[in-house]
Amino acid sequence: MQEQAVLDRNGNLHAAPEFSPVMRSLAQIISYLTHPLFIPLLVTFLVLQSIPEYMVAFKSLSKRFAFDMLYFRVAIISIGFPVLTMLLAKALKFVSSIYMKTQRDRIIPYVAMITYYFWAFYTFLQEGRAPKFYTAFFLGVFLSISISFISNNFIKTSMHTVGWGGVIGFLLSLMWGMHMNVSVPLLITFFVAGIVATARMVLEAHTPREIYIGFLIGIVSQLASCWILVK
Repeated sequence: MQEQAVLDRNGNLHAAPEFSPVMRSLAQIISYLTHPLFIPLLVTFLVLQSIPEYMVAFKSLSKRFAFDMLYFRVAIISIGFPVLTMLLAKALKFVSSIYMKTQRDRIIPYVAMITYYFWAFYTFLQEGRAPKFYTAFFLGVFLSISISFISNNFIKTSMHTVGWGGVIGFLLSLMWGMHMNVSVPLLITFFVAGIVATARMVLEAHTPREIYIGFLIGIVSQLASCWILVK
């Protein structure tokens, strides 16, 4: 790793590390694999694998394998609809890039995601099949995206760290609100979140400030949603 002189967003010249192409490629792969779109599906998988007894109400809806309709539902909300929204926005030239490199590019995706996750939270809440902590997770996602949408006027918050901060906040909610022993998953999540944050900075996608604010938004939103629904 070497250093090079670069201009920051304020036009000031300073020294910044210059990473090798291999390191940048690795960081790009990590960013793809840990994309926030996958997090609701990951959380659902972890809940179903570790405490399926809380989700038994969804088992009767299964078609081919246990909880398949719940997986499908979460995948459509968290991956299917957002990807379709981005492709349409790009085709209509509402965004300049599907990578959302600018704050302007994030406006339409933010509004769409706020709508999708409020719908997810509201339907889970009204159905009454899901345990409160699982419904609270979707409320937390809705809150974190809403806050990020507002902060987008001032700073390009890292959605990767908002997402992984949300996982940390969700696990903390299970630990404090449900008195579950999730120390091992929490430790692993901290480790993964650190790798994700490092990858985003290697790619120069965000500043450290944007990274830390993302974590803060994700954690606080999940804790707040747990307090609202599970208290």
